[in-house]
Amino acid sequence: MTAGRPLPCAIERIAEAEGFRRLRDEWDDLLSKSPSDSLFLTWEWMFTWWKHLGGRRRLSILAVRSAGELIAIAPLALRPPDFGRLAPFSSLEFLGTGLAGSDYLDVIVRAGREQDALPALADFLGRGKTMLDLAQIRRGSSLAADLAGRIEGRGWGLSEAATAVCPYIDLSGRTWASYLAGLGPAHRANLNRRLRNLTRSSGLLFAEARSEAERREFLGHLIDLHNLRRRDLGGSEAFHTQGLLAFHEEFSALALRRGWLRLFLLRLDGVPAAAFYGFRYGRTFYFYQSGFDPAYGKLSVGLVAMGLTIRKALEEGAAEFDFLHGDEGYKSLWARQHREIGRLEIYPPRARGAIQRRVNDFGRGARRLARRAMPRALADRIATALKGSSGETGTCFETS
Repeated sequence: MTAGRPLPCAIERIAEAEGFRRLRDEWDDLLSKSPSDSLFLTWEWMFTWWKHLGGRRRLSILAVRSAGELIAIAPLALRPPDFGRLAPFSSLEFLGTGLAGSDYLDVIVRAGREQDALPALADFLGRGKTMLDLAQIRRGSSLAADLAGRIEGRGWGLSEAATAVCPYIDLSGRTWASYLAGLGPAHRANLNRRLRNLTRSSGLLFAEARSEAERREFLGHLIDLHNLRRRDLGGSEAFHTQGLLAFHEEFSALALRRGWLRLFLLRLDGVPAAAFYGFRYGRTFYFYQSGFDPAYGKLSVGLVAMGLTIRKALEEGAAEFDFLHGDEGYKSLWARQHREIGRLEIYPPRARGAIQRRVNDFGRGARRLARRAMPRALADRIATALKGSSGETGTCFETS
């Protein structure tokens, strides 16, 4: 880490896709050397998200260099006003915000260069007039919170709130047997019984996509099974737009080539019955989405697929199995720990920021009131339609 005063930095604002594209090699090299390193901050995830899901946002990536070396990236986009959501002001937000369920968003800073990069970013952003709306950050462990505090010190207003939890399993030093021993006795007995019954009577085959042809086939089954399961539960926002389908088609292909993709299909007597979609990045195994055929619900194929996936994560040496955001009850059957996800809103000084905060608070209150007043199914459909332009995320995950 540099000692004394911060070293001089130059900041470039990247507003065009071609400039974003050219950052690819430097971006992922920087990320690998940053404490913020995660799948959802990779160039591959963010550029693919921008390409298919950026919508009306405009790129506003800040690249920080010192003596020509890239030491930080603030992966931002400018979201225009959205009067339909009672959000009449522009805001800067992280790329990846909204649909697609990106967690652990953050500023990317080379380890040891925080005291150079963060003051430079705070000064640059603090001289502007646009609020920052930074969602899906890891509470208690994010560079974004440090940056927000520095901007607040320049007279800006800061609002912080918890928005979700990410349950996870610490797999370090565990085997499948020791993990099972730590589960609740009823859940453990049910899993073992279901797995034993399916193995004996149904020709169970649990396979991982290893080739491009298998990726396309398994992803198609995953999407069909997920939508089939969710059809009678009010639908799902996981794969409901062409943009989302194109995003997952492209990113899963990139992830396969990078060795990140973990896409599994469970067949019973040759028939696709359940599927799992996730990623292995670094020491973490991420559970992203799943699906199963309700016709096999009584056999608990979703339960079995989850158990087999966790066993795969253990066998390949993952240190953590992350369920990502959402407090669905079934996750507590598998995971005993969780971390919080939060949101930072940073408002410009004086009257401008005060007005923006009041309007945003009013808009949130109005949306909550409307949601309580209307039928649940209708509220869910409206919320889904709005999320493409909002910072609110939420992806349905479930097993049975």
